[in-house]
Amino acid sequence: MFYVYLLSSKPYGTLYVGVTSNLAKRVWEHKSKAVPGFTTKYGVDRLVWYEAHEDWESAIQREKRIKEWKRDWKIEMIERDNPRWLDLYRDLSP
Repeated sequence: MFYVYLLSSKPYGTLYVGVTSNLAKRVWEHKSKAVPGFTTKYGVDRLVWYEAHEDWESAIQREKRIKEWKRDWKIEMIERDNPRWLDLYRDLSP
């Protein structure tokens, strides 16, 4: 499986869109600041939305589309599935 995901610094905070084949590991890397970059600099480590894909190509295409979206559209998508902006990381199986 492949995953497109959205991280946030806090509810309505800075957003980050990513894609990975190992969601739990990748979010842990963001949380532990294992890789320097945007999410480390801006404290973006709260998993607020994700979507599974069966193949890498569809996941990449979806990530690219979401990156082009307006911020309001991303917020609407998050709130449709996660209206309280809970950190979904704790619900992931290791």
